[in-house]
Amino acid sequence: MSNAALLASSGLVLFTLLISYWQHLKLEKEIFIGTVRAVVQLFVIGFVLKYIFDLNDWRFTLAMLFVMTVVASVNAAKRGKGIPRVLFITTSAILAGASITLAILITVQAIAFVPSETIPVAGMVIGNSMAATGLTLTRLRQAIEEKRWEIITSLSLGATPRQAVVGSLQKAIKMGMMPTIDSLKTMGIVQLPGMMTGLILAGTNPVIAVRYQIMVVFMISAAVSISCFVASTLAYRSFFTAAYQLRTDLLTK
Repeated sequence: MSNAALLASSGLVLFTLLISYWQHLKLEKEIFIGTVRAVVQLFVIGFVLKYIFDLNDWRFTLAMLFVMTVVASVNAAKRGKGIPRVLFITTSAILAGASITLAILITVQAIAFVPSETIPVAGMVIGNSMAATGLTLTRLRQAIEEKRWEIITSLSLGATPRQAVVGSLQKAIKMGMMPTIDSLKTMGIVQLPGMMTGLILAGTNPVIAVRYQIMVVFMISAAVSISCFVASTLAYRSFFTAAYQLRTDLLTK
């Protein structure tokens, strides 16, 4: 794509600004700032990735994966604000989902442990795990809030915290996984995923692009399910005291 074409395509943002202005949404400032930030961030990461790809050093690759995981964990933790050890929970969930799926892909030689393959794939895994982890924490708190008295009654009858919140855990995990499952149902019919589209635009045979996209679908599904399970399993314990009492103070924040 030429610079002129890229500059011309940026005019599409005007539609967003016009709709915001026309409908009195008062989002013009946020749209402008968000657009500028996105452009700057993408150019910066583009130069950083080119440097790391050219260097081809495993230490820089791991450092990049570490930074991506930390940023994703901090962002996901915002969805669970008020939950004790929430940053530890989100980091553990995202790290588990990403490390297990990447280890399997590298072991079966679906991808090679080189920065040009590992970092882009890890970005997709970590990004989807981040969104799923945040949704899981949000839904877990809501589900426990909805079943507050039912949970307290179960505890008073001798149930363990896990037995008392098993229904809430299932709802939270399901909520975290649903966006991924929904995208699977429409993939290839309603939408062409980003990786597949990028490969096709770059001139790759669509059949070959589909093979890579199938791999991406499988790895994202696995990473999301692992992250949701780990996040909910670690988080629900925080809603109870050592004496198996529900911490209602966490439900009102």
